[in-house]
Amino acid sequence: MSPRVVPRTILILGALATAQASAAPNIELGITSESTPALSVTFDTLLGLFPRYPAIDLRLATGLLWLPGDHYQDNLAWRLTPALRYGFADGRAYVEAGVGGALFVETRLEERDLSTAFQFEDRLAAGIRLGRESELGISASHYSNAGLDLPNDGFEVYSLSYRLAL
Repeated sequence: MSPRVVPRTILILGALATAQASAAPNIELGITSESTPALSVTFDTLLGLFPRYPAIDLRLATGLLWLPGDHYQDNLAWRLTPALRYGFADGRAYVEAGVGGALFVETRLEERDLSTAFQFEDRLAAGIRLGRESELGISASHYSNAGLDLPNDGFEVYSLSYRLAL
């Protein structure tokens, strides 16, 4: 990582420290469309916002995405990801979709030029509840600056996740 990464990393870690006490930890292991490993640690909370539709929740998540690269080309991002979650009738399975944002430390990922530190995050996920205390899921996320600047070399992250409800 370059020397300028350290102050940004401290700011990102500070943002993580502000996560709510009721938030649940979530860890995701995956791979990008560039074959770069991906590790994400987030904290999220589920809010039931629609009394007429109890199967729909709002999931608010924040956390870090680490993308270790070759030759000290690591990248790190702070993510803020709201999503709507639909729980099926039995309450065990769910699907969710959301659009959020990520602030990357570097504007490159391997050979891709992201051109801006801010990237939109489109996310689709599905999973199952393992009892009352945890969940296992899969997700696909797309990162792109939505054409705010060129080039717009977006990328995807495909992950397996484990969430421990507190």
